[in-house]
Amino acid sequence: MKPNLLFVLADQLRPDFLGCYGAGFVRTPNLDALARRGVVFGQAYSPHPVCVAARAALLTGMHSLRTGVLDNGLFLRPDRAQAGIATWPELLTGAGYHTAAIGKMHFYPWDLRLGFQYRRVAEDKRWLQIRDDYWHFLRRNGHRKYHGQEHAGYHEWAGAIVNKLPWELQVDHWVGQETCDFIRAHGQDGPWALMVGFPGPHCPYDPDPRFMEGLADDAMPDPVPDAGDTPGLLQRCIAGNRRPWNGVDYSSFTRPQKLRIRRHYAALVQQIDVAMCQVLRTLDEQGLSDETVIVFTSDHGDYLGDHGMIGKGTFYQSSWHVPLIVALPGATARRSDELVSLSDVTATLLELAGVERPGNMDAQPLPLEAGAGRDHLIGALADSWCIQRERWRLAKYGTGEATLFDLAEDPREQRNLAEDPAHHATYRRLDAELTSAAMRLTLDAHAPERVYANDLSQDEAFGREGWQRLHPRPVGGN
Repeated sequence: MKPNLLFVLADQLRPDFLGCYGAGFVRTPNLDALARRGVVFGQAYSPHPVCVAARAALLTGMHSLRTGVLDNGLFLRPDRAQAGIATWPELLTGAGYHTAAIGKMHFYPWDLRLGFQYRRVAEDKRWLQIRDDYWHFLRRNGHRKYHGQEHAGYHEWAGAIVNKLPWELQVDHWVGQETCDFIRAHGQDGPWALMVGFPGPHCPYDPDPRFMEGLADDAMPDPVPDAGDTPGLLQRCIAGNRRPWNGVDYSSFTRPQKLRIRRHYAALVQQIDVAMCQVLRTLDEQGLSDETVIVFTSDHGDYLGDHGMIGKGTFYQSSWHVPLIVALPGATARRSDELVSLSDVTATLLELAGVERPGNMDAQPLPLEAGAGRDHLIGALADSWCIQRERWRLAKYGTGEATLFDLAEDPREQRNLAEDPAHHATYRRLDAELTSAAMRLTLDAHAPERVYANDLSQDEAFGREGWQRLHPRPVGGN
């Protein structure tokens, strides 16, 4: 019997704000209990740490250098099906699963289905003009989506506010309730595969005040200091956050502001934990817990003041390190420190459903039982490349800056060794491997434009008038 698949993706959640990852200052009892039912991955990374790029890689299981989705303004090509690019919900639908998506997906346009048979949409907290299902819910209740700057203290506290909406009308509560409604209505129609996208704890950092009880600014862990070796990245972050979607000027970012943001962020994490409590309880009430695999993760992290920055978009630990919990019925709890990619979730969902992986998929199944993960990861965004191998992480940025960190000796990334003559050989070795991989993946991205993979010089049909070029050529085809 095929299992039900519940794939939960929180937005911008870093693992060190969960109890099961060692955070003693925050209360996440339900996610901690989920962690005791399966595998907790301690070295899971999002190779494309911004919202859309990470989600496109999850949809397709393909590296973003191959799909071209490398920032939030890019998306999968409209003729992807002709190019042989399938989404995991399409593949599972074809295998008899009832597929559903609830919450934030970040598709362009936002109401695409991309293989999901059932959709209830609550898009990004920053996209106020989207008339999604949550927009209509708020209208029915006499409210609307509010920009962060419509709240008291938004600029004073750099985005840390108290939400104008009561908890019962907030977006993470709505997503949790819609998930429970789906399970009650369709849980017995299995097998089903449901993706749940919580818009939190993404900024604005806007919890309900009841979830801040027991949390204090000075109880939050101090941000990682800015070592001063990537001023271009810092200025890029400041400029990006001045735009209207956020509108906060972080050029002066004080320690009290950072700690206040962390407290509000911790409260948002606790809200998601409560929403997950309702989901897990509904599975129990419907008798589905022993038939359902649950994957809980995030698309990327959040600096929360680390290195003087806010948000995400680099290969610093707080930006691309993500939580990853896989709870399997009857499994023995264990922690894995194998190196894994966020997009490996895609291959894992297919494997659990008994569906063959397409040949163009870069994702590989997670080592859910004792076994090896990856020996290295290649990360990429529109203006940055990264390689992590063993204790080393090399990242190169469009600002002209590079970072090389020895993660075993310097886990807080304070000593950049990129210019250190003593580590020149390590830099050259990793740089050569990274460059070679990026070149190969970039060439693969142009597979649909390829005229031929083999030799046409001896092909008689090609030599005659009227020969027609196949376009787009299927990715991975000859």
